[in-house]
Amino acid sequence: MSRNTITAIHCRAPSRRSLGFTLIELMIAVAIVGILAGIAYPAYNDAIRKSRRAQAKADLAELSQRAERWYTAKNSYAGFFAKVKADNLDYSPRDRPRAEAFYAISRDGGADAADNTFVLTAAPQGDQVKDVCMSLSVDAAGKKTTNSSRTDCW
Repeated sequence: MSRNTITAIHCRAPSRRSLGFTLIELMIAVAIVGILAGIAYPAYNDAIRKSRRAQAKADLAELSQRAERWYTAKNSYAGFFAKVKADNLDYSPRDRPRAEAFYAISRDGGADAADNTFVLTAAPQGDQVKDVCMSLSVDAAGKKTTNSSRTDCW
């Protein structure tokens, strides 16, 4: 081989094909990303709602335990739920301002209901109303219910 032949082999300009992506390749990549996002985003939202529901269940359990301690000390639930409202414990999660709460916690029958029993209900608010379990309730006997037909809410 002559010196000119070797120089010509090493100095060739890159072919047009290796300079970048074709439009078809780019469209395929965008379509794949779109499909993955279409699957992942709803699953992500469901996971977020489920974690918010878990927090509401924990807050309901805590309030129920506080109510039982109150009942043990005073032999009545009278006054407890007024204190809950006064202490701003009637929403979930409590580490956020009330305006950003995902659940409003109330006593069925209001604060003046029977003094020997209670039903606490966490009603979803905002984006949480799209949750499949809807409202969660717990009563003085510890019975947990929901107004959803699903069995995996509690």
